[in-house]
Amino acid sequence: MSVNLYQTGVSGLLAAQQQLATTGHNIANVNTEGYNRQRAEQNAAIGIYSGGGNFIGSGTYIQDITRIYDQFSYKEQLLNQGNLGFADSLHIDLNQLNEVMSFSGTSINNSIDKFYQTMNSIADNPSDLGLRSIALSQAEILSSDFRSLNENIDQMEKSANGEIQLMADKITKISYELAKINDQILQNNDLTIHGQPNDLLDRRDQLVSELGEYTTVNTIEDANGVMTVMIGSGSTLVAGITPLSLTIEAGDPDPLKTKLQLNSPNGKVALNSATMGGALGAKFEFRDEHLPKLRSEMNRLAMAISHTLNEGQADGLDLNKQQGLNLFTDINTPALMKGRIAEFSSNTGTLEASINVTDVALLPTDEFQVEWDGTNYLMTNLTDQTSQTLVLTPPNSYDTGLGFSLVIDSGAPAISDKFIVRPTENSAALMQVTLKQGDGIAASTSIESTASQNNVSSGELNIITMDDPVAARNFVNVTNSGLIIDVYQNGANYDYRIYDAGVTPPNPPSTAGAITSGSFPLGSTAVVDLPPAPATMAFQIELSGDPVGQGPLAPEVFEINDAFGIGNGGNAVMMALTQEQGVLNNGKETFGQNIGKSTARVGSNAKSAELVADTAQALFTQAYNRNQATSGVNLDEEAANMMKFQQAYQASSRIISVANTIFDTLLAAV
Repeated sequence: MSVNLYQTGVSGLLAAQQQLATTGHNIANVNTEGYNRQRAEQNAAIGIYSGGGNFIGSGTYIQDITRIYDQFSYKEQLLNQGNLGFADSLHIDLNQLNEVMSFSGTSINNSIDKFYQTMNSIADNPSDLGLRSIALSQAEILSSDFRSLNENIDQMEKSANGEIQLMADKITKISYELAKINDQILQNNDLTIHGQPNDLLDRRDQLVSELGEYTTVNTIEDANGVMTVMIGSGSTLVAGITPLSLTIEAGDPDPLKTKLQLNSPNGKVALNSATMGGALGAKFEFRDEHLPKLRSEMNRLAMAISHTLNEGQADGLDLNKQQGLNLFTDINTPALMKGRIAEFSSNTGTLEASINVTDVALLPTDEFQVEWDGTNYLMTNLTDQTSQTLVLTPPNSYDTGLGFSLVIDSGAPAISDKFIVRPTENSAALMQVTLKQGDGIAASTSIESTASQNNVSSGELNIITMDDPVAARNFVNVTNSGLIIDVYQNGANYDYRIYDAGVTPPNPPSTAGAITSGSFPLGSTAVVDLPPAPATMAFQIELSGDPVGQGPLAPEVFEINDAFGIGNGGNAVMMALTQEQGVLNNGKETFGQNIGKSTARVGSNAKSAELVADTAQALFTQAYNRNQATSGVNLDEEAANMMKFQQAYQASSRIISVANTIFDTLLAAV
């Protein structure tokens, strides 16, 4: 009897000892990240048959040390962990981009305003060389602001690539650690007995949670407790005890647009960065969507400003009576044209191509892919996936209808050769002031039109195109001694004649001696090239309105004369007016409106990302708290357990002491 009592006491003592050890383990790991509290599962030992149908209890034993683990709450926490990693990372990056754009956008807008202020001043006082020098200085500041913003975007792109590399290295490290733990679990797991390596399982789940910060994670456990880990859209990162590594490969055709690659002993597999999720997916979205969008918008704005002011320069004469030279870098230099197209490394053809910008008002900010199918060039917009077949404009140009054309410079493509086209590429990075002397600013118009004081109608004559102001001035002032244009109503039409001002026009309807003549319907307009063909056109005039004279055959008369003078600021006025003209997005946006729209879009994205990050944080906190309510260590509960198991230990010790006394008594009796 005393022996059985002794064994019963020992079993209780051992059980209480294991309970105390488990409770102590829980208390010691209360601050261990990822720790799941453990519980000693205690059962009664099978009773001993004592005869007469009675079974006497023989004590207790600890059946298992279990981990208090809720798979569903853990999966919910893991899912929200990935969402939080994505939202936080994107919010941080977009907030930084917003800060850069807020500063740079304001700086560029102020530089635009200051440059146009100097152009207005030159229009008022075109002979002032000091004002001209200030205008060039402001142009330098403006181009510098664009280059500075482009450099900031470059730096953010490099930073994103660096962080992507670090995350890939971290994921690879986690992969190897998970495979190692799987191996340890496999070695320690004996299916013939109870028990699991709880602390190894906790460590493995903690690594999976850490992995979930970087990418979307899914896991599957086999019968041996070995876990297969998949990332992104289902790519296996850990296959049992075999780890795979994640590496970064240079992009094609853009090496800075790096890509993910999953490496196994049997080969390599490219991963879709758009489906990675977590902080890694956010980095790719920031680098591949938000940064290129802003860069393209700023490139287009820099291109539009350069082209508009260069065209304004070309319309006028400088102080040396010469056609104005470009103020900024020509938007279609060979370097810029070549930089707008890149070929894939897999191409086998010899084609050399470039992109010529034809209309900045139509120019999009999208990226395109051009593929040769053996017969045609197929161009696909990579933003909305719309496609079109390009049609040849002889001899070697394919107009896209989007403000740019594909120019075949040399060579020939092979079937399936592909190219990436970015129509605005490098416009901000390569924007430079090419005009070095203030007297080169073309403030003066070369010719001007005036209406006769005897005109009584609403008819107008305007100079609408100026291709060559020097040739135009020579045609008006040297070839001719000024031009006279008269317009007569002739039934349902207006007839016009253009004469040298030194010639007296004959009475109508004769056109004898006229430089050129023609007619246009009432309510319409006439556009006339001068000099007329076959000579090269220098400028165009437009007759509009209703030039009805005072009676039958009474003409409305206009004159075109030389206008050059150091005090003539007419062309500077026209250049200054471009600040308020719609130039971008089909002529709907001014320069200021365009940069304001871009700045507002970046700010809106940053604010939206902040709200998404706050929501993701709240959802993760809720999921974490739910998981902790089940699996976390409660110190109050563990303290109560400690007292309970301590008392059980003491009571079991007392049983052993009683059994020992009884045994001693029996020995003494014998």
